[in-house]
Amino acid sequence: MDELNRRNAFKIGGAALGAMGALALVTPARAEPWTWSPQGSIAGAGQGADPMGVWDEEADPVVANLLDNHNVADINNLLRTWTRNGQPLPAGLPTELRDFMEYARQLPSWTDQGKLGSAIAFNEKRGLYLGVLYGLASGMMSTVIPKEARAVYYSKGGADMKDRISKTAKLGYDIGTANAYGPDGEMVVTCVKTRLVHAAVRHLLPQSPHWTRVAEEGIPISQNDIMVTWHSLPTTVMRHLTAWKVPIPANESEGFLHSWQVAAHMLGVRDEYIPNSWGEANSQATQVLDPIIAATPEGIKLADILLDLGANIDLTILSRGVLGAFTRFLLGDKIADSLYIAREPVWSPLLQVAWGPFIAVREGALPIVPLAKETYWLFDEFLRRFALFYLNELQPTISIEIPQTNR
Repeated sequence: MDELNRRNAFKIGGAALGAMGALALVTPARAEPWTWSPQGSIAGAGQGADPMGVWDEEADPVVANLLDNHNVADINNLLRTWTRNGQPLPAGLPTELRDFMEYARQLPSWTDQGKLGSAIAFNEKRGLYLGVLYGLASGMMSTVIPKEARAVYYSKGGADMKDRISKTAKLGYDIGTANAYGPDGEMVVTCVKTRLVHAAVRHLLPQSPHWTRVAEEGIPISQNDIMVTWHSLPTTVMRHLTAWKVPIPANESEGFLHSWQVAAHMLGVRDEYIPNSWGEANSQATQVLDPIIAATPEGIKLADILLDLGANIDLTILSRGVLGAFTRFLLGDKIADSLYIAREPVWSPLLQVAWGPFIAVREGALPIVPLAKETYWLFDEFLRRFALFYLNELQPTISIEIPQTNR
């Protein structure tokens, strides 16, 4: 079956579900009408439908059927053995699931291997920055994305935040490896399994009385929600690197973006919603991410848990106070105050004054160190310790599995 026919088959399979959803559920109103043009997307064209009312018509009916009619524990046991992109799918999977996964694991036709090669160079050079930005800027931002915070808190993932953040960190880790999308890499596996998890949450969470009491939408994790999270990762990372004046060659910048464009596609996002440039990414982010940032009771609780993740590893450089100071520095006083993150009397002013010169020295833009050696060492050690924490403590053998219950 060719790609077009396979895609149509999965869409037809989900048509009844989509029609019922459109009739039975009211999509929450956007503060401003959806105006981002699909001309700025990878596809270059599209219907222009608001992604807030679009879910995953290919994966959702497949996973709903699994949850309703199959032994999901047995399926998870089988999927646990599938760890590499080029590895055959395990025998014994339900036919419908196998067909979907074989289809979903294919890279998009517009994948550019040259750009993915440039992404490798970018990740190798900027790995220390990426650990902090993925972990603190992106990770803590997830707690002030209201829909994401509620979905995480009331789903199974909210019951074990270290496990949940580990699985999120795995996405950033896998995409940064030299073989991310290659046969011996893991990014395709991670994306396909995450797509299955999203579909399961869309089926399960509307059954939670706790979630339905606070949710604005009838079904969680729309295409809009996925792109909001997407912007909290590569778009946010590039915004910070640009603000820090980190010199990045154009081809590496494009490569980094391309690796995340491919990831969005593999997570089930329609190509018409995937920005084709950093300019378009920032344009879309100003509509879908920036206006919605706000603390919620659920997000405040999640942030409190996240600040303690380093406590068992390092009570000095990775202490709650230092992680809070970096969070405040990266996300600003307004967000930090809304999450009730205490002000740290030493690190906060130090970051405001000395982080810019530290980056300039690290990048070779300043020939003379204008900082006390102790300050330079402190910042450099933080980057290294957090990178090790991000890579080691949050990266054991992680199994992304289809949830069977809510929290």
